[in-house]
Amino acid sequence: MSAKILSLFILNVFTANFILFRFLGMCPFIGVSRQKRPAFFMSLAVIFVMVFSSVITWFLYNYVLLPYHLEYMRTVAFILVIASAVQMIDMVMLKTMPALHRTLGIYLPLITTNCAVLGVTVLNIDMFVNGGRPVPGGFWLAVLQGLFAGLGFMLAMMIMSGIRERLDVVDLPESVKGIPIAFIVASLLSLSFMAFNGL
Repeated sequence: MSAKILSLFILNVFTANFILFRFLGMCPFIGVSRQKRPAFFMSLAVIFVMVFSSVITWFLYNYVLLPYHLEYMRTVAFILVIASAVQMIDMVMLKTMPALHRTLGIYLPLITTNCAVLGVTVLNIDMFVNGGRPVPGGFWLAVLQGLFAGLGFMLAMMIMSGIRERLDVVDLPESVKGIPIAFIVASLLSLSFMAFNGL
């Protein structure tokens, strides 16, 4: 079991990172990675949503959708769960950290449509439900996959925000300032993470 957990960690953080390998969740990755603090809190929000969604969608799929043969409703049901989690975070952050809430702006509600979060929930079902039955320990593996995918998201965000903060003090040509250099850096980061596939 510990080998399975380690392989899930390596898979989701390094070899199949949702941002740098699967290219899911690029909107907040590019939009919120200009500074470390907003990137860190956005990453925490994504980790919470991924873990929360992994738990709720696991039970929803296995105890509601499967028994009533509503598997075709999976995507709609999962998006509703994700939207509820994001709304909860949005309300808590607005009340407790209004300045950070303003900094994250539109990108916080966009977690609802973040395909990385939906990707984790769908991947959990595809990997840990076999023939209409959960695999042994499937629930815990799904929760851990949500956590590890979130940690992979955080790793990519923190690396990107660190690089972009340094790029703000570098004399760059006008043609590549802002979003163009962000895409160039993201491409190079993605290429470097693809090296992990040789492990």
